[in-house]
Amino acid sequence: MAATAEIIEVDGISVRVTHPDRLYFPRLGSRGTKRHLVQYYRAVASGPMMAALRDRPTHLQRFPDGIEGEEIYQKRVPVHHPDYVKTCRVTFPSGRTADALKVTHPAAIVWAAQMGTITLHPWPVRCPDTEHPDELRVDLDPQPGVGFGQAAAVAVDVLRPLLDELGLVGYPKTSGGRGVHVFLRIATEWDFVEVRRAGIALAREVERRAPDTVTTSWWKEERGKRIFIDFNQNARDRTMAAAYSVRSTPIATVSTPLTWDELADADPDDYTMATVPDLVNQRADPWSGMDAVKQSISPLLAMADADAARGLGDLPYPPNYPKMPGEPKRVQPSRDADLTRRNRRK
Repeated sequence: MAATAEIIEVDGISVRVTHPDRLYFPRLGSRGTKRHLVQYYRAVASGPMMAALRDRPTHLQRFPDGIEGEEIYQKRVPVHHPDYVKTCRVTFPSGRTADALKVTHPAAIVWAAQMGTITLHPWPVRCPDTEHPDELRVDLDPQPGVGFGQAAAVAVDVLRPLLDELGLVGYPKTSGGRGVHVFLRIATEWDFVEVRRAGIALAREVERRAPDTVTTSWWKEERGKRIFIDFNQNARDRTMAAAYSVRSTPIATVSTPLTWDELADADPDDYTMATVPDLVNQRADPWSGMDAVKQSISPLLAMADADAARGLGDLPYPPNYPKMPGEPKRVQPSRDADLTRRNRRK
């Protein structure tokens, strides 16, 4: 009879794992069980993943029956949870609050895997100060017809030189899919609105330098076959896959930190639940110096001011957000009656 539960030791804490033989990644067969997911997170949790997640409120993207089953995006920690699982109070755009997972020990990461979590999604803040981000995040999201290679080229050939000009340091990783993420560690002097504004300014300058390849258009109908820089990833309650998180892909790809040189030639399918533990053991963590860099976003806010002087104001927030001061209408252009009337007059 298959085992129904196992005990995993994680840095001195015992984590009970139920149904370890449950198939989570069908394409991987016997190498894609819940046990393999738990073992993966145990292998990376005590090292670089813990550094990326420590004290961050974190949401859980759960697939309790495997990636072909129901998906649960869980923002609140269950009332009944182990003592080693800590929580942190966060406030959503609606004003409601929740006690999210606060990662303080590697066992909490393994516990999340036991709960069927494939991907952990941390906020860009550290508890207890959940109002001031310490990361500005750049999400290079290829639209249909565009692939990872184009996103990596934009990151390496356009974004990185721009950051160099501004005296800023970015840390790239694969998204685990076709995209590229670049994180900037920043000082906690600014709130979500200001950090998002800085992110918009950065995205617009990348778009100006590569207009045929990059877009900041919030509306899909205007993006075309380009790389969309999702500036709203810097808004409150928006999260991105944690460094070293598994993704819900058939081969269990991993969102993997890379050096800029590695990113230039990377294939995201090379970084999986099966391969990343050896990679972590064989090389230094490309993000190891990140916490020592607390950068100012003042140069980006100056760029935002210059854009505003040229008539470029705010961009739309996601639809579940309250209307924000200075925000344009959240109406896609093809349905904007005012825009249609203006075009008819031309």
